[in-house]
Amino acid sequence: MATVFADKFDDGTAQPATEAMAGSVAGKMAAPAETKTASAASPLTGFMAKWGQTIVAPVLGILAFLGLWAVLAPQVDTSLGALPGPVQVAEQGVSLFGEWQAARETEAQFYADQDARNAEALSAGNPGAVRDFEYAGPPTFLDQIFTSLKTVALGFGLATLVAVPLGLAAGLSPLFNAAINPLIQIMKPVSPLAWLPIVTMVISATISSVDPILPKAFVISALVVMLCSLWPTLINTAVGTASIDKDLLNVGRVLKLGWFAKLRRLVLPASLPYIFTGMRLSLGVGWMVLIAAEMLAQNPGLGKFVWDEFQNGSSQSLARIMFAVVVIGFIGFGLDRIMMSLQSLVSRNHQI
Repeated sequence: MATVFADKFDDGTAQPATEAMAGSVAGKMAAPAETKTASAASPLTGFMAKWGQTIVAPVLGILAFLGLWAVLAPQVDTSLGALPGPVQVAEQGVSLFGEWQAARETEAQFYADQDARNAEALSAGNPGAVRDFEYAGPPTFLDQIFTSLKTVALGFGLATLVAVPLGLAAGLSPLFNAAINPLIQIMKPVSPLAWLPIVTMVISATISSVDPILPKAFVISALVVMLCSLWPTLINTAVGTASIDKDLLNVGRVLKLGWFAKLRRLVLPASLPYIFTGMRLSLGVGWMVLIAAEMLAQNPGLGKFVWDEFQNGSSQSLARIMFAVVVIGFIGFGLDRIMMSLQSLVSRNHQI
Protein backbone atom coordinates (compact mmCIF):
# COMPACT_ATOMS: atom_id res chain seq x y z
CA MET A 1 0.00 0.00 0.00
CA ALA A 2 1.59 3.27 -1.15
CA THR A 3 1.88 6.20 1.23
CA VAL A 4 1.40 9.70 -0.15
CA PHE A 5 3.10 12.63 1.60
CA ALA A 6 1.73 16.18 1.08
CA ASP A 7 4.38 18.77 0.32
CA LYS A 8 4.24 22.29 1.68
CA PHE A 9 4.37 25.69 0.00
CA ASP A 10 7.00 28.22 0.98
CA ASP A 11 4.51 29.96 3.25
CA GLY A 12 3.95 26.75 5.22
CA THR A 13 0.51 25.83 3.81
CA ALA A 14 0.04 22.34 2.62
CA GLN A 15 0.21 21.60 -1.07
CA PRO A 16 -2.87 19.85 -2.39
CA ALA A 17 -2.57 16.14 -2.30
CA THR A 18 -3.81 15.92 -5.90
CA GLU A 19 -0.76 17.84 -7.16
CA ALA A 20 1.57 15.69 -5.09
CA MET A 21 -0.11 12.61 -6.44
CA ALA A 22 0.15 13.99 -9.97
CA GLY A 23 3.82 14.54 -9.53
CA SER A 24 4.14 11.05 -8.15
CA VAL A 25 2.23 9.59 -11.08
CA ALA A 26 4.35 11.59 -13.52
CA GLY A 27 7.43 10.22 -11.86
CA LYS A 28 6.05 6.72 -12.14
CA MET A 29 5.24 7.23 -15.80
CA ALA A 30 8.77 8.34 -16.55
CA ALA A 31 10.38 5.53 -14.59
CA PRO A 32 9.67 2.35 -16.61
CA ALA A 33 12.42 2.78 -19.20
CA GLU A 34 14.93 3.57 -16.46
CA THR A 35 13.80 0.63 -14.32
CA LYS A 36 13.93 -1.70 -17.28
CA THR A 37 17.49 -0.66 -18.04
CA ALA A 38 18.52 -1.07 -14.41
CA SER A 39 16.86 -4.48 -14.19
CA ALA A 40 18.55 -5.58 -17.40
CA ALA A 41 21.92 -4.35 -16.24
CA SER A 42 21.62 -5.73 -12.71
CA PRO A 43 22.08 -9.46 -13.54
CA LEU A 44 24.97 -8.66 -15.86
CA THR A 45 26.61 -6.47 -13.23
CA GLY A 46 26.18 -9.14 -10.59
CA PHE A 47 27.60 -11.80 -12.90
CA MET A 48 30.62 -9.67 -13.77
CA ALA A 49 31.25 -8.86 -10.11
CA LYS A 50 31.04 -12.52 -9.12
CA TRP A 51 33.24 -13.59 -12.06
CA GLY A 52 35.79 -10.96 -11.16
CA GLN A 53 35.83 -11.98 -7.52
CA THR A 54 36.09 -15.73 -8.14
CA ILE A 55 38.43 -15.79 -11.17
CA VAL A 56 40.04 -12.49 -12.04
CA ALA A 57 41.10 -11.47 -8.52
CA PRO A 58 42.76 -14.82 -7.66
CA VAL A 59 44.54 -14.92 -11.03
CA LEU A 60 45.82 -11.38 -10.57
CA GLY A 61 46.99 -12.23 -7.05
CA ILE A 62 48.90 -15.29 -8.28
CA LEU A 63 50.46 -13.35 -11.16
CA ALA A 64 51.53 -10.59 -8.78
CA PHE A 65 53.12 -13.15 -6.47
CA LEU A 66 54.96 -14.83 -9.35
CA GLY A 67 56.18 -11.44 -10.57
CA LEU A 68 57.54 -10.50 -7.14
CA TRP A 69 59.13 -13.92 -6.84
CA ALA A 70 60.83 -13.61 -10.22
CA VAL A 71 62.15 -10.12 -9.40
CA LEU A 72 63.32 -10.73 -5.83
CA ALA A 73 64.64 -14.32 -6.13
CA PRO A 74 67.88 -13.49 -8.05
CA GLN A 75 68.80 -10.97 -5.36
CA VAL A 76 68.90 -13.65 -2.62
CA ASP A 77 72.21 -15.55 -2.51
CA THR A 78 72.45 -18.90 -0.72
CA SER A 79 75.15 -21.51 -0.30
CA LEU A 80 73.78 -23.20 -3.43
CA GLY A 81 73.63 -20.03 -5.51
CA ALA A 82 70.86 -17.55 -6.17
CA LEU A 83 67.34 -18.40 -5.08
CA PRO A 84 65.52 -20.06 -8.02
CA GLY A 85 62.70 -18.16 -9.69
CA PRO A 86 59.42 -19.56 -10.98
CA VAL A 87 60.93 -20.55 -14.34
CA GLN A 88 63.78 -22.55 -12.78
CA VAL A 89 61.37 -24.26 -10.39
CA ALA A 90 59.03 -25.19 -13.24
CA GLU A 91 61.96 -26.57 -15.23
CA GLN A 92 62.86 -28.86 -12.35
CA GLY A 93 59.25 -30.01 -12.23
CA VAL A 94 59.48 -30.99 -15.89
CA SER A 95 62.81 -32.71 -15.18
CA LEU A 96 61.30 -34.72 -12.31
CA PHE A 97 58.46 -35.84 -14.57
CA GLY A 98 61.00 -36.89 -17.19
CA GLU A 99 62.85 -38.93 -14.55
CA TRP A 100 59.59 -40.67 -13.66
CA GLN A 101 58.97 -41.57 -17.33
CA ALA A 102 62.53 -42.89 -17.70
CA ALA A 103 62.13 -44.98 -14.53
CA ARG A 104 58.88 -46.47 -15.83
CA GLU A 105 60.58 -47.43 -19.09
CA THR A 106 63.47 -49.00 -17.17
CA GLU A 107 61.03 -50.95 -15.00
CA ALA A 108 59.11 -52.18 -18.05
CA GLN A 109 62.36 -53.25 -19.70
CA PHE A 110 63.42 -55.07 -16.52
CA TYR A 111 60.25 -57.17 -16.44
CA ALA A 112 60.39 -57.78 -20.20
CA ASP A 113 63.96 -59.10 -19.91
CA GLN A 114 62.98 -61.24 -16.91
CA ASP A 115 60.04 -62.74 -18.80
CA ALA A 116 62.29 -63.47 -21.77
CA ARG A 117 64.86 -65.24 -19.54
CA ASN A 118 62.15 -67.29 -17.86
CA ALA A 119 60.68 -68.26 -21.22
CA GLU A 120 64.08 -69.40 -22.45
CA ALA A 121 64.60 -71.43 -19.27
CA LEU A 122 61.23 -73.14 -19.67
CA SER A 123 61.82 -73.87 -23.36
CA ALA A 124 65.20 -75.37 -22.47
CA GLY A 125 63.53 -77.66 -19.93
CA ASN A 126 65.09 -75.97 -16.92
CA PRO A 127 62.18 -74.72 -14.75
CA GLY A 128 64.51 -74.39 -11.78
CA ALA A 129 66.14 -71.39 -13.44
CA VAL A 130 62.90 -69.41 -13.47
CA ARG A 131 63.18 -66.35 -11.25
CA ASP A 132 60.59 -63.69 -10.39
CA PHE A 133 62.26 -60.63 -8.91
CA GLU A 134 60.62 -57.36 -7.92
CA TYR A 135 61.98 -54.21 -9.52
CA ALA A 136 64.05 -52.45 -6.86
CA GLY A 137 64.85 -49.14 -8.50
CA PRO A 138 64.91 -45.93 -6.46
CA PRO A 139 61.51 -44.24 -5.97
CA THR A 140 60.80 -41.29 -8.20
CA PHE A 141 59.16 -38.01 -7.17
CA LEU A 142 55.70 -39.21 -8.22
CA ASP A 143 56.21 -42.49 -6.36
CA GLN A 144 57.02 -40.51 -3.23
CA ILE A 145 53.86 -38.44 -3.66
CA PHE A 146 51.75 -41.63 -3.67
CA THR A 147 53.65 -42.95 -0.65
CA SER A 148 52.90 -39.74 1.28
CA LEU A 149 49.23 -39.94 0.32
CA LYS A 150 49.03 -43.54 1.53
CA THR A 151 50.79 -42.62 4.77
CA VAL A 152 48.50 -39.70 5.55
CA ALA A 153 45.47 -41.80 4.60
CA LEU A 154 46.46 -44.49 7.12
CA GLY A 155 47.23 -41.98 9.86
CA PHE A 156 44.06 -40.00 9.22
CA GLY A 157 41.96 -43.18 9.15
CA LEU A 158 43.39 -44.36 12.46
CA ALA A 159 42.85 -40.91 13.99
CA THR A 160 39.21 -40.92 12.87
CA LEU A 161 38.61 -44.42 14.28
CA VAL A 162 39.97 -43.31 17.65
CA ALA A 163 38.62 -39.76 17.80
CA VAL A 164 34.99 -40.25 16.76
CA PRO A 165 34.03 -42.86 19.41
CA LEU A 166 35.85 -40.94 22.14
CA GLY A 167 34.18 -37.70 21.03
CA LEU A 168 30.73 -39.30 21.04
CA ALA A 169 31.32 -40.71 24.51
CA ALA A 170 32.59 -37.35 25.78
CA GLY A 171 29.62 -35.51 24.32
CA LEU A 172 27.07 -37.90 25.79
CA SER A 173 28.68 -38.23 29.23
CA PRO A 174 29.72 -35.08 31.13
CA LEU A 175 31.59 -37.28 33.60
CA PHE A 176 33.67 -38.93 30.86
CA ASN A 177 34.25 -35.53 29.27
CA ALA A 178 35.57 -34.13 32.56
CA ALA A 179 37.84 -37.16 32.93
CA ILE A 180 39.56 -36.94 29.52
CA ASN A 181 39.55 -33.17 29.03
CA PRO A 182 42.81 -32.59 30.96
CA LEU A 183 44.52 -35.31 28.90
CA ILE A 184 43.32 -33.72 25.67
CA GLN A 185 44.57 -30.29 26.68
CA ILE A 186 47.98 -31.74 27.60
CA MET A 187 48.44 -33.99 24.56
CA LYS A 188 47.02 -31.65 21.92
CA PRO A 189 49.96 -29.19 21.72
CA VAL A 190 52.72 -31.86 21.66
CA SER A 191 54.93 -31.51 18.58
CA PRO A 192 55.39 -34.41 16.15
CA LEU A 193 59.14 -34.09 16.75
CA ALA A 194 58.51 -35.08 20.37
CA TRP A 195 56.27 -38.01 19.45
CA LEU A 196 58.64 -39.41 16.84
CA PRO A 197 61.37 -40.93 19.08
CA ILE A 198 58.74 -42.50 21.36
CA VAL A 199 56.83 -44.00 18.44
CA THR A 200 60.08 -45.16 16.82
CA MET A 201 61.19 -47.06 19.91
CA VAL A 202 57.77 -48.63 20.44
CA ILE A 203 57.38 -49.73 16.81
CA SER A 204 60.96 -51.00 16.63
CA ALA A 205 60.30 -53.15 19.70
CA THR A 206 56.90 -54.31 18.40
CA ILE A 207 57.77 -55.09 14.78
CA SER A 208 60.68 -57.50 14.95
CA SER A 209 60.01 -59.41 11.73
CA VAL A 210 62.66 -59.27 9.01
CA ASP A 211 60.00 -58.82 6.32
CA PRO A 212 57.00 -57.07 7.96
CA ILE A 213 53.71 -56.49 6.16
CA LEU A 214 54.24 -52.73 6.33
CA PRO A 215 57.68 -51.09 6.50
CA LYS A 216 58.63 -49.74 9.92
CA ALA A 217 59.23 -46.21 8.62
CA PHE A 218 55.76 -46.20 7.01
CA VAL A 219 54.08 -47.31 10.25
CA ILE A 220 56.06 -44.81 12.35
CA SER A 221 55.09 -41.89 10.10
CA ALA A 222 51.42 -42.94 10.04
CA LEU A 223 51.24 -43.25 13.83
CA VAL A 224 52.85 -39.84 14.34
CA VAL A 225 50.26 -38.38 11.96
CA MET A 226 47.51 -40.10 13.95
CA LEU A 227 48.74 -38.84 17.32
CA CYS A 228 48.95 -35.24 16.11
CA SER A 229 45.78 -35.08 14.02
CA LEU A 230 43.09 -36.81 16.09
CA TRP A 231 42.41 -33.88 18.43
CA PRO A 232 40.35 -31.61 16.12
CA THR A 233 38.03 -34.50 15.26
CA LEU A 234 37.70 -35.54 18.90
CA ILE A 235 36.93 -32.03 20.12
CA ASN A 236 34.46 -31.19 17.34
CA THR A 237 32.68 -34.53 17.75
CA ALA A 238 32.30 -33.94 21.49
CA VAL A 239 31.00 -30.40 20.93
CA GLY A 240 28.54 -31.55 18.28
CA THR A 241 27.25 -34.40 20.40
CA ALA A 242 26.88 -32.23 23.51
CA SER A 243 24.93 -29.59 21.55
CA ILE A 244 22.18 -31.98 20.42
CA ASP A 245 18.73 -30.73 21.33
CA LYS A 246 17.65 -32.36 24.59
CA ASP A 247 14.12 -32.67 23.29
CA LEU A 248 15.44 -34.94 20.56
CA LEU A 249 17.02 -37.22 23.14
CA ASN A 250 13.80 -37.16 25.17
CA VAL A 251 11.93 -38.36 22.09
CA GLY A 252 14.33 -41.30 21.97
CA ARG A 253 13.52 -42.11 25.58
CA VAL A 254 9.79 -41.90 24.89
CA LEU A 255 10.17 -44.26 21.93
CA LYS A 256 12.26 -46.54 24.17
CA LEU A 257 15.10 -46.67 21.67
CA GLY A 258 18.06 -48.79 22.64
CA TRP A 259 21.53 -47.31 23.04
CA PHE A 260 22.70 -48.34 19.59
CA ALA A 261 19.45 -47.26 17.92
CA LYS A 262 19.60 -43.86 19.65
CA LEU A 263 23.20 -43.44 18.53
CA ARG A 264 22.47 -44.42 14.93
CA ARG A 265 19.17 -42.59 14.47
CA LEU A 266 19.54 -39.49 16.65
CA VAL A 267 23.09 -38.75 17.78
CA LEU A 268 25.13 -39.46 14.64
CA PRO A 269 22.84 -37.63 12.16
CA ALA A 270 22.83 -34.54 14.38
CA SER A 271 26.59 -34.67 15.00
CA LEU A 272 27.79 -35.43 11.46
CA PRO A 273 28.35 -31.78 10.43
CA TYR A 274 30.58 -31.25 13.47
CA ILE A 275 32.38 -34.54 12.90
CA PHE A 276 33.21 -33.66 9.30
CA THR A 277 34.40 -30.21 10.31
CA GLY A 278 36.79 -31.86 12.75
CA MET A 279 37.90 -34.38 10.14
CA ARG A 280 38.66 -31.59 7.71
CA LEU A 281 40.84 -29.86 10.30
CA SER A 282 42.49 -33.14 11.25
CA LEU A 283 43.40 -33.92 7.66
CA GLY A 284 45.07 -30.54 7.27
CA VAL A 285 47.05 -31.04 10.48
CA GLY A 286 48.00 -34.56 9.43
CA TRP A 287 49.31 -33.42 6.05
CA MET A 288 51.49 -30.77 7.73
CA VAL A 289 52.79 -33.23 10.32
CA LEU A 290 53.53 -35.88 7.70
CA ILE A 291 56.38 -34.00 6.04
CA ALA A 292 58.30 -33.60 9.30
CA ALA A 293 57.63 -37.23 10.27
CA GLU A 294 58.88 -38.52 6.91
CA MET A 295 62.02 -36.42 7.16
CA LEU A 296 63.06 -37.93 10.47
CA ALA A 297 61.64 -41.44 10.02
CA GLN A 298 63.17 -41.68 6.52
CA ASN A 299 59.91 -42.92 5.09
CA PRO A 300 60.18 -42.71 1.28
CA GLY A 301 57.73 -39.85 0.79
CA LEU A 302 57.79 -36.14 0.08
CA GLY A 303 59.45 -35.38 3.41
CA LYS A 304 62.34 -37.72 2.64
CA PHE A 305 62.59 -36.24 -0.87
CA VAL A 306 63.02 -32.75 0.58
CA TRP A 307 65.56 -33.99 3.13
CA ASP A 308 67.57 -35.94 0.51
CA GLU A 309 67.70 -32.93 -1.80
CA PHE A 310 68.83 -30.75 1.09
CA GLN A 311 71.60 -33.23 1.89
CA ASN A 312 72.52 -33.54 -1.78
CA GLY A 313 73.46 -29.89 -2.07
CA SER A 314 73.63 -29.75 -5.87
CA SER A 315 72.89 -26.67 -7.94
CA GLN A 316 69.43 -28.08 -8.73
CA SER A 317 68.53 -29.10 -5.18
CA LEU A 318 67.06 -25.78 -4.10
CA ALA A 319 64.78 -25.56 -7.13
CA ARG A 320 63.65 -29.14 -6.57
CA ILE A 321 62.91 -28.44 -2.91
CA MET A 322 60.87 -25.39 -3.87
CA PHE A 323 58.97 -27.41 -6.47
CA ALA A 324 58.22 -30.01 -3.79
CA VAL A 325 56.93 -27.22 -1.51
CA VAL A 326 54.57 -26.05 -4.27
CA VAL A 327 53.34 -29.61 -4.84
CA ILE A 328 52.81 -30.12 -1.09
CA GLY A 329 50.73 -26.95 -1.01
CA PHE A 330 48.60 -27.97 -3.99
CA ILE A 331 47.99 -31.45 -2.56
CA GLY A 332 47.01 -29.96 0.80
CA PHE A 333 44.63 -27.59 -0.98
CA GLY A 334 43.12 -30.49 -2.95
CA LEU A 335 42.63 -32.60 0.17
CA ASP A 336 40.92 -29.67 1.89
CA ARG A 337 38.59 -29.19 -1.09
CA ILE A 338 37.70 -32.88 -1.05
CA MET A 339 36.85 -32.79 2.65
CA MET A 340 34.91 -29.56 2.18
CA SER A 341 32.82 -31.20 -0.54
CA LEU A 342 32.14 -34.20 1.69
CA GLN A 343 31.25 -31.87 4.55
CA SER A 344 28.81 -29.93 2.35
CA LEU A 345 27.26 -33.16 1.15
CA VAL A 346 26.81 -34.57 4.64
CA SER A 347 25.78 -31.23 6.17
CA ARG A 348 23.00 -30.65 3.67
CA ASN A 349 19.83 -29.64 5.51
CA HIS A 350 21.83 -29.31 8.73
CA GLN A 351 23.17 -26.30 10.55
CA ILE A 352 26.83 -26.37 11.60
